[in-house]
Amino acid sequence: MSTRGKRLYLEDLTVSFDGFKALNKLNLYVDPGELLCIIGPNGAGKTTMMDVITGKTRADTGSAFFGDAIDLLKLTEPEIVAVGIGRKFQKPTVFEELTVFENLELASAGNRSFFNTLRARITPQQRKRIDEVLDITGLGDHQASLAKILSHGQKQWLEIGMLLMQNPELLLVDEPVAGMTPHEIERTSELLLSLEGEHSIVVVEHDMSFVRSIARRVVVLHEGSVLAEGDMEKVQNDARVKEVYLGV
Repeated sequence: MSTRGKRLYLEDLTVSFDGFKALNKLNLYVDPGELLCIIGPNGAGKTTMMDVITGKTRADTGSAFFGDAIDLLKLTEPEIVAVGIGRKFQKPTVFEELTVFENLELASAGNRSFFNTLRARITPQQRKRIDEVLDITGLGDHQASLAKILSHGQKQWLEIGMLLMQNPELLLVDEPVAGMTPHEIERTSELLLSLEGEHSIVVVEHDMSFVRSIARRVVVLHEGSVLAEGDMEKVQNDARVKEVYLGV
């Protein structure tokens, strides 16, 4: 497989914690505009992988590049956000006492302070982008609602919307449908699929029916490295995946 022109390159990444290899010479590549799903048992290295990409954890050895020239291992967490990588954690982290609109407005502000942001007059370009994100996330009818009254699923969509206000090239999304209703899961599937092509998206998820609904390519991690990859059918029929993850 040619690795030229990828959005994300992870090569020979190793991370150890007290002798335990959370990542073990991990090789992973993400194409521009690709929606990639990553699955695997607990302890497979999924969270550590995202921590390395976002600068939260430092790799012992290996390399991590964003595009052909940006060495992620040399950047701080804020610098990694600035080059175009956004991460959504499993638990929504929205400002509950602000409205949906204010959350998006704040997310668009970059490095401006919280107080100054809410005092500043919004620009036409910011207003246009907020309206676009409200439409993408389906939260237009809730823009004046306080975030604390939203459903769990709506809070997840708001947090994705807050990331989109930064126009990231790469989105890392951790277990987006945990705790959602069936309707919310279906809506989340539609939301992520609508972003495919414009953004590269890496989704870590345990819900196999959800993964099946969005996956083009699936990577299975096990003991810190790639166990298998391919479309959902290929991965599900892999004997090693059945043994270590699907319990078959």
